[in-house]
Amino acid sequence: MPARRVIATIALAALASLLAVNAARADGPAISTPGTPTVVANEPHQLTLSWAPSAWVEPGSEQPINYEVQVPLGPNTYRFLGSTTDTTITLTDLAPGTTYRIAIAARALGGYSDTSPTTTVRTAAGRATVSYLNLDWSPTNNQIQHLLKVTNTGTAPLDLSTVRVRYHLRFEGGNTSLVPNCDWAALGCDRIRQTVQFFIPPGGPPGGMTTPSPPGYPIPGTPVPGWVELTFTDGTLAPGQSTGPIQLRHHRHSWSNIDERDDPSWAAATSQWTENDRITLDVDGVREFGDTIS
Repeated sequence: MPARRVIATIALAALASLLAVNAARADGPAISTPGTPTVVANEPHQLTLSWAPSAWVEPGSEQPINYEVQVPLGPNTYRFLGSTTDTTITLTDLAPGTTYRIAIAARALGGYSDTSPTTTVRTAAGRATVSYLNLDWSPTNNQIQHLLKVTNTGTAPLDLSTVRVRYHLRFEGGNTSLVPNCDWAALGCDRIRQTVQFFIPPGGPPGGMTTPSPPGYPIPGTPVPGWVELTFTDGTLAPGQSTGPIQLRHHRHSWSNIDERDDPSWAAATSQWTENDRITLDVDGVREFGDTIS
């Protein structure tokens, strides 16, 4: 066979092989799916995970594989928690006492994997937790009504003046009017302070404002995120001690209906106390419980 024909035959064979590899990869990811993450250690503010490694589907094309730790939030939407080239990682930026659904995805130059199955884990409690009891069986009437209590889950006395609790909500229709009330508290409503805060969506003035809002802001009809912040004037909780129930009730100035169902901290009434990890608690500015996007 002439030399040119041999070279052409080899070139065509190589091209066919390359096209076959690309076709195989077009049918699926080039990297195999990582294993389901396993919890190795769970401590306040620190979670260690491990998983089985991925591999290249087509041998001979390997590039270093990087693993992304994710919280799936919806179709093609996730919260990024960290990355590593190893098959273990220690995350240090998670909120204590909070439930997370965690998955692993593999990425590399020229390839990717499907996302692994998720692992659901509740991180270890920090220095305090918030318990919640919804008193309102109708989430679309004209009031928000619930009980809260703070419990010291640490090993040292907890100074309540350093505690900040936030009940996260959305002001539907751009109506940021809200009147917070404390109807009764085991430690006394006079020792509790409440502040309503909301945040102007894109297009409004920078920063946040306290209610009531200036005329024209926020843009009518735009959902506005915010919270009701609860703080304490004084008091100390021994380890294991709680504040006891704090009965709260909020309404608009006009007493118009409020739809609570899209509020991050709202949970349907069950007549049972629960540790609602969509209510956040900070001690001395450090998150000790809850995360609204976990």
